[in-house]
Amino acid sequence: MTGIHPLRVLRAKPLWITNGVIVGVLALLFTVFYVGANIDPADHLHQLPVGLVNADKGTTVGGRQVDLGAQITESIKKSTAGGDKIEWKVMDEQQVQKELGTGRLFGALLVPGDFSASVTALTTPTPTPTATAGAPHRPQLTVLTNQSAGSLGSSLARVATTTAAQAASRQVGKELTARIPQSEQDRLPAAARLLLADPAAVTVQDGHPLGTHSGMGLTAFYYALVLVVCGMLSANVISGQVDHALGYTHNDMGPRRVHRPLIRAGRAQTLAIAGTLMIALSLVMGSLVLAGAVGIMGMDASHLPLLWLYSVCAIAVCGIGALTLLAVFGTPGMLLVTLVFIAMAVPTAGATTPLQALPGFYRFLAEFEPLRQITGGVRSILYYGAQGDAGLTRGWIMLAVGLTAACLFGFGMTHLYDRKGLDRIPHDNPEPQPATAIPA
Repeated sequence: MTGIHPLRVLRAKPLWITNGVIVGVLALLFTVFYVGANIDPADHLHQLPVGLVNADKGTTVGGRQVDLGAQITESIKKSTAGGDKIEWKVMDEQQVQKELGTGRLFGALLVPGDFSASVTALTTPTPTPTATAGAPHRPQLTVLTNQSAGSLGSSLARVATTTAAQAASRQVGKELTARIPQSEQDRLPAAARLLLADPAAVTVQDGHPLGTHSGMGLTAFYYALVLVVCGMLSANVISGQVDHALGYTHNDMGPRRVHRPLIRAGRAQTLAIAGTLMIALSLVMGSLVLAGAVGIMGMDASHLPLLWLYSVCAIAVCGIGALTLLAVFGTPGMLLVTLVFIAMAVPTAGATTPLQALPGFYRFLAEFEPLRQITGGVRSILYYGAQGDAGLTRGWIMLAVGLTAACLFGFGMTHLYDRKGLDRIPHDNPEPQPATAIPA
């Protein structure tokens, strides 16, 4: 007992400086990671993959073969409307459906098989099978969206693709109009002349439909976020409870404080105890997360046994990773856990904002941030039939890599601490006296 009033501690400059620096750095870092990553996705957009399908069979006009589908797709690829923001991937319809079904494309543009025939029919003054009298048939360019790859990414792809398609349609109309003599243009119906200036209508369809309880493609992200948060927060709880069980810390229960007898344990032993608890309790948490999301909230999901297994493993790996940081760095480890698993992870998950719309630094972080890897695996299970190449294989591999790295780093550093005699309570200091519950 010093006789000093507790409030006098507020006069201590180190208390203000230390806490001020820590909370200030956290506030700045969260702002940089969250706001900086999402402040202008359209401007940072680079090489967003979008399919381009030319199914046009062409037509013959005046003994000359006309292939306007090839012309319009070439115009789109060379268009400055997208610049390097869109990566046009030329493929057939079957390939597009496969790529949309694995999340590798954020959208696609489809030129139909009768495109040339429908457009050239607009230049014919007499009715044809594709242009009935008084009501010329307007050919369709179809924009396919893919919300399963991320609603914002799908929206960016839809806007860019629609803009490019409309520009290409006007260019084709301009070239066709220039080829038709004025006398023939005058013989065309008024509606046909109007359509000829912009011959193609652009329609939007869902290229990979999802269930109504899929959160417009965001349930995979939020489910994965729950797994990461469960691992991170449970690590903090387990670490504290293990320390209390070993007698290194007290445990406040309301107005009472409990302190157990000290059981000396090495740092590596403490980490092993906490890791064992984490693995066992991950079975409970993974089961409850699945039950809550699917059973209670009704989230659309299939492959439930696989989803359960993946959930358990994701929680265990994130928890062991967080326990490692806490064991190696001590109190500052919780700040690192918050930065690694939340601050840097959420903006780089590639779910709310596609990786192609992030600045380069954030795309670099996404290569190893755990939330991005876990989201890819969950997305594959929920939306793409658990296909390995849709993100599930990468998810499993990165979980294995993360677990291996955490164990090597965690046990390597704690064994080093133990070998150097860096005990948590030096042996020459008096040990805390065993105590029962006493007033705080």
